[in-house]
This record gives sequence, structure tokens and C-alpha cells, in this order.
Amino acid sequence: MMRRTVCVFCASSTEIDQRYVLLAAEVGAEIGRRGLSLVSGGGSVSSMGSLARAVRRAGGHTTGVIPEALLAYEVADTDADELIVTAGMRERKGIMDSRADAFLVLPGGIGTLEEFFEVWVGRVLGMHDKPIVVLDPWDDFGHLHLLLDSLTERRFITADATSNVSWAGGVAEAFDAIAQGWAAPAPESAPDGLPAALVELESD
Repeated sequence: MMRRTVCVFCASSTEIDQRYVLLAAEVGAEIGRRGLSLVSGGGSVSSMGSLARAVRRAGGHTTGVIPEALLAYEVADTDADELIVTAGMRERKGIMDSRADAFLVLPGGIGTLEEFFEVWVGRVLGMHDKPIVVLDPWDDFGHLHLLLDSLTERRFITADATSNVSWAGGVAEAFDAIAQGWAAPAPESAPDGLPAALVELESD
């Protein structure tokens, strides 16, 4: 049986508090402990590097996907089991998405948020049914979560779309949510072929 792969979005900034780097290491250790593989942004610094090293220490397989432009900064995870160099960011994200069986979002900046929203929109549009989990132990995304809830109340986001994202406060809880997503039955197709979230919006 092939190992399932978790795509983790996280910080590459070296200015962040050390607790986020340690959180990434805890996530990496859990990936290895559960017999999973990692695909990530291919960096060797900050949370991204800590994550990949922890996976390997725990016996897991790591794939890094990094744009060629970042190689000049010497931040590539050259110890990755597989390091893929892409021409640009769009190709990078496409490979990460295609290699993933689930998406886990750790505290991070605009790159992390952009990746989160892209895979979420893809799920809402029926382009994939992979679990999406946000791990937020210190409420760094608390205001974002409140904003999304507010937009749902105002019907800019459907309740069905909101339910496609799980929020977790701890590492074990996050991985349990991923496992539950894998165990859940595939979403039913809407009668007219549209994703359920869009049908819900159109029928209101």
C-alpha cells in the first residue's frame, strides 16, 4: 500500500518566534510516526526546514518543490529525498497539489495564506476532495477565522464551503481530522453537475 502524502504550508521567515519552528518539527515527527510522506515548498529554513528534517528523522519521505529563482538564496532543502526545481510559483503549487492527499496549514504569512485559499477554492469547485486542516494552536489565524465566519453569515461563503475546512488547536487533533477526512465518503455530485456549494448558492 502506498504511503499517503500530506502537503504542509508553513512559514519560511527566519524572523518568527521559535515556537513556530518547534511546532513544525512536532508536525514532521507526527507525519513520520503515522507512516505518511511530506510534500512541501522545498525550503531549508524556518518552519519549512524544521518540518522536513523532523519527517526524515522519524523515517518519513520528503519531497520539496522549489522555484528556480529561490535557488540563488541557497535556501533549498538539498537533503530532501526528492527535490523538484520548477520554473515558477504556479508550476510549484501545481506539483505540490497533485502530489498531496491532504493539506495542512500551519501559521504563516501571505504565501501560506495564498496556498490555503487556492486549495480551498479548488475543493469548493469540486476539483479535489482532499482534506484541508488549519493547525492554529496560538490563535494566529483567529481574526481570519472570525472574518470567514462573518462572510459565511453574510452569504458570501456558503456553509457547505466553510465545512470543507477543519480547524485544530493541536497536532494530534489536526492529524485525526485528516484521517477522518480520508475515511469520509466521497461527496455526492449535484444533479446538474455543479459543486454542491454552488448549487446551494444558486438555489437560495
